[in-house]
Amino acid sequence: MELPTGWAWARLGELGEYINGRGFKKSEWSDTGRPIIRIQNLTGSGTAFNYYAGALEKRHTVHPGDLLVSWAATLGVYIWRGPEAALNQHIFKVEPFIDRSFLRHLIDHKIQELVAASHGSGMVHVTRSKFEELLVAIPPLAEQQRIVEALEDHLSRLDAAQADLRKSIARLPGLRGGVRNVVTRGHQPGAKLPDGWSWGTLDDVLERIEAGKSFRCEPRPATEGEWGVIKVSAMTWGEFRAGEQKAVPAGRDFNPRHEIKSGDILISRANTSAYVGAPVLVGKCRSQLLLSDKSLRLVPRVGINRAWLIQTLSSPYARNQISAKATGTKDSMRNISQRELSGICIPIPPADAQPLIGETLDIEVQRVDNLGAGLNIAQGRAAHLRHALLNRAFAGHLVPQNLADEHASVLLDRIRSEHGAQGDKPKQSVRRPRKPATADAPLPPPASSTPAPINAVQQELPL
Repeated sequence: MELPTGWAWARLGELGEYINGRGFKKSEWSDTGRPIIRIQNLTGSGTAFNYYAGALEKRHTVHPGDLLVSWAATLGVYIWRGPEAALNQHIFKVEPFIDRSFLRHLIDHKIQELVAASHGSGMVHVTRSKFEELLVAIPPLAEQQRIVEALEDHLSRLDAAQADLRKSIARLPGLRGGVRNVVTRGHQPGAKLPDGWSWGTLDDVLERIEAGKSFRCEPRPATEGEWGVIKVSAMTWGEFRAGEQKAVPAGRDFNPRHEIKSGDILISRANTSAYVGAPVLVGKCRSQLLLSDKSLRLVPRVGINRAWLIQTLSSPYARNQISAKATGTKDSMRNISQRELSGICIPIPPADAQPLIGETLDIEVQRVDNLGAGLNIAQGRAAHLRHALLNRAFAGHLVPQNLADEHASVLLDRIRSEHGAQGDKPKQSVRRPRKPATADAPLPPPASSTPAPINAVQQELPL
């Protein structure tokens, strides 16, 4: 890339002091004191804090507004919005030597290069040298501030749009459930039903419930010509997944009546609280696939419409009953018995109305699914737009240049003069590259025209 007028090459380590946190042993944790910031507190994957009540060095103390970079597990740059806190290991506290907001956006822009430079089979991380030696293009200080102003104007609107997208996606399950409840008349439990309808139990519409058997299986999927037994995961995701199965050992005796057929209604009798008893309809299915001891097959009575039954059992009204009747001390594995399952209360329409209800719900639920697919596409486009904005900003194409601005090389010389002496730094300060970057430094490789998916993005967390 050819540098715009007034820009210069530098290395990331020259643009700020990157202070690594310290490790806090469990024996040092407390119920009070400063919260210990861990990576999961930054990413939102965990909000609970451990606390440290002991004395803390100034460099390991984080204040509101501090710039933090997680360099292990999930790479990302964040602004701390919480109270005064303790800096944990695997996180840098950044003391910028250039415009703070510009450096924040610059690191966010370089996340993918840092991800590419990461290593580790357990917890992926970026080495300090890879982080500090990353080559970056720096504009004059005045242009940095103009870039930040323009970027934050664009990104604030993009962030608001992405927040709306996330909220809309989060509401889809409720919308899907609401449609099912209303059409199946389960939205008003015990209320008077239309003519011809009646309150009953699942047992009233089933011929029987068939259970599978427990097998000691091979730790691999069955191949063509072999018998397989489905796993719980075959019935977990709202659709039947025939590939989720294990091979039955050769010579093992089993009852062929347990073979799964296209059109079967299956549920898992043992699953998480969210999925136990959730029905799936078997579509096109390979032969020689058996029910397991954790799966049940619902066989409707003659005249009962399967599409109606599936939608009714998928409604929040029915699902809430099943979850309440499921037993077990852990949410990760709950169980429902055939007796409890067959006793759940449902509104039952006349047999001649069931096909229309089932067809209507199939169409309406598909519309919700299509809406979700569109929202997911919009999320992807928003991520690409963010990437494109950052690309333009750090290639010098987002704001106009001003030839009167002080050249970035002068700024970098001043930074090197003020901060380059090792004796002026704390013991764990930034290590300087062997050779300072200049305008003659080698160019970085050109950016790919196809942006990679972003694993970590800048976030401002209201903690």
